[in-house]
Amino acid sequence: MGMSGSGSSAMASNPMVGGAAMYPTKDIVDNAVNSKDHTTLVAAVKAAGLVDTLKSPGPFTVFAPTNAAFAALPAGTVDTLLKPENKPTLTKVLTYHVVPGKMDGAALMSAINAGGGKATLKTASGGTLTATMSGGNVMVTDAKGGTAMVTIANVYQSNGVIHVVNKVLLPG
Repeated sequence: MGMSGSGSSAMASNPMVGGAAMYPTKDIVDNAVNSKDHTTLVAAVKAAGLVDTLKSPGPFTVFAPTNAAFAALPAGTVDTLLKPENKPTLTKVLTYHVVPGKMDGAALMSAINAGGGKATLKTASGGTLTATMSGGNVMVTDAKGGTAMVTIANVYQSNGVIHVVNKVLLPG
């Protein structure tokens, strides 16, 4: 799904994510808990103790991996990350998916264009993500060279915007 149709009318609707309407009046956490496609992400956010952060005013831009994205990681990775002793690593992985500020599709595309075809995004974990365009899609590349595609863009929240991605992004 491209971002070309991301005009102002998209803000008025409540996009469907994981079978649930996403309401721009709710915060990131209150919307995510209703998405059947993001149960792993929600469990990880809770295990990392990031619920209060993602309920704060922000604003935040969140690249939200689906359950399928987490399932594509090597076997046992998610279970290992969810263990209490691995909370620092889990927190780093999750905050690597968060960019401070509100960057909707138009802002991302402007940054990509201004950067001559790529935009470097500073994440909440202190790492960087690189956004590029491929066809009509925004692609996000992590520090290890893995690339995720934005599959649902511009899911507006009261404290930011979510872009659903099809891969888990990994910090260096």
